[in-house]
Amino acid sequence: MKRVFSILVITAVMALSNLTAQANTATLMTANAAVITAVQDEAADEAAATDDEAESVSFTQELKKRFIEGGPGFMGIVLLCLILGLAIAIERIIYLNLATTNTTKLAQDVEDALNSGGIEAAKEVCRNTRGPVASIYYQGLDRVDEGVEAAEKAVVAYGGVQMGLLEKNVSWVSLFIALAPMLGFMGTVIGMIQAFDKIEAAGDMQPSLVAGGIKVALLTTVFGLIVAIILQIFYNYIIAKIDSIVNDMEDASITLIDMLVRYKK
Repeated sequence: MKRVFSILVITAVMALSNLTAQANTATLMTANAAVITAVQDEAADEAAATDDEAESVSFTQELKKRFIEGGPGFMGIVLLCLILGLAIAIERIIYLNLATTNTTKLAQDVEDALNSGGIEAAKEVCRNTRGPVASIYYQGLDRVDEGVEAAEKAVVAYGGVQMGLLEKNVSWVSLFIALAPMLGFMGTVIGMIQAFDKIEAAGDMQPSLVAGGIKVALLTTVFGLIVAIILQIFYNYIIAKIDSIVNDMEDASITLIDMLVRYKK
């Protein structure tokens, strides 16, 4: 009986030792799996970051490559249209922003100066204010001694002058908008002609003969359309800004005439 008991005790101890060893092995495997997963995740993140960087770099390189493949002739002219159009558009945007005036405040200041100091005080307010509205006010006040009708005519005439200054060089932007895609289409036609010339010279229609000419044709068209789209956005903003200033000029002119009529009474 003691022998059987001893055998059972030894068997239980051995079983317990096996379970402990298995538990330690499972714990070690779990830890190793966690470490391997973390390493794999870090490697995947680094690979994704590398792919993103390569993709951003490749876009710039691809754009440069496509521009060169389009040919220096038409692509250079299209690029020149973009540069000149942007230069004129930016100059106009700066000019129009500087020409924008708070017409309500200006009209109130002119009326206060007119009531307190007379015509010269009101003209001094206009001289110290920039923008076409202040210039129109000054011209109207300068002719008020000749009568309200003369002041009104001066305001209308000088308003036309100021409108011309606001629209100065805007037509060039419109020209570049129309010219860029037309140059692209011309490059397309020339590329197709070159492709058919190669087919005629070879006497056989092989894809490798026409691929280059067709690619140049498509690239010039794409870049011409891109330039036109960019300039069109700036052009629409400029036109909207000019319309806003012109509306302010018209409202301010009416306000000035009413102000002069009240002053003459």
